[in-house]
Amino acid sequence: MKTIQTMTAVGALLALTVPSAANAEVVMGLAIGITGDCAAIGQQARLGAETAVADINKAGGINGEQVRIELGDDACDPKQAVAVANQFVSGDVDFVVGHLYSGASIAASDVYAEEDILMISGSATAPALTERGLPYVFRGAGRDDQQGTVAANLIAEQHGDKKIAVLHDKGAYGKGLADEVEKTLREKGITPAVTDSITAGEQDYSAVVSKLKTAGVEVIYYGGYYPEAGLLLRQAKEQSYSPLIIGADGLQATDLWAIAGDAANGTLFTFSPDPSQIPEAQPLMTRLKEEGAQPDNFAFNYYATVQAAAEAAKIAGSTDAEAMAKALRNNEFDTVIGKLSFDDKGDLTDPAYVIYEWRDGQSRVLN
Repeated sequence: MKTIQTMTAVGALLALTVPSAANAEVVMGLAIGITGDCAAIGQQARLGAETAVADINKAGGINGEQVRIELGDDACDPKQAVAVANQFVSGDVDFVVGHLYSGASIAASDVYAEEDILMISGSATAPALTERGLPYVFRGAGRDDQQGTVAANLIAEQHGDKKIAVLHDKGAYGKGLADEVEKTLREKGITPAVTDSITAGEQDYSAVVSKLKTAGVEVIYYGGYYPEAGLLLRQAKEQSYSPLIIGADGLQATDLWAIAGDAANGTLFTFSPDPSQIPEAQPLMTRLKEEGAQPDNFAFNYYATVQAAAEAAKIAGSTDAEAMAKALRNNEFDTVIGKLSFDDKGDLTDPAYVIYEWRDGQSRVLN
């Protein structure tokens, strides 16, 4: 019997599955947040992953076996992520796609490492995820130290003469981004006027907004997610304060606009290239929209991540973690977002980032 770590918040696991045939099957654990503050992103990831599995099954499955999804809801919380991971390893999961957020991914990866189960996230960006030498941990997204550099270069080139603040939500993702931005700015001779943090999940950030306004800050780099960013934008507007806020992919969800309204106009964020501009993504984009979905980058990232994992299992001839890891590191994979390949750490070898702008309720690539 597999060893199970002490479980916390077991109720976070949703025993939801995609039905499969009664014959032999491959079980893919899909670990995402579909409740809580990250639900908007989680639903996009779920859309992409479930669509990919359905398409793989229509094409014959993996090595002749149909794929069944076991869905675990970690609410993007590290403690609940450990509970989900323990449930997965005590069952019959062959490999895991997820977790969604960096803190949850890092916490859960230790559980999978003990049980030799491969994990590949389509969105976790904290460098620590792949810097610990775990052989079966991969990600189908770039790293914060890559994404943060893109944002810092933008700030230095276009706003280097303004008062700049670096703010984060204390989480692995947000702090990692903010630290990289601050580091890069200082290397370029730019010293932020304010560096500060907020506590995620609170509702009143008026004090930090007042502090930034009093300091004359014109540009804020924010490392964190859309719920807090939306409140910061809205509460800044309430104080007749309109700094430029720049963030990362955590600001991509349309719920940012639902929270901030037109206070979000002009807000910038880094993210992977727009799927509508990627030729390989067009058939899937058209199909999902015809089915009534409104897919964003996270849906396509998770579809592509499932594609890469499935192809690795086919190359390996099994879902053995060592064999799949070898296949992932030694091959290039055709996906809906283009070709993906992985280095020895499990990171993408060539991640791409572009700048997006929020304008009138929509995000668009900033040319």
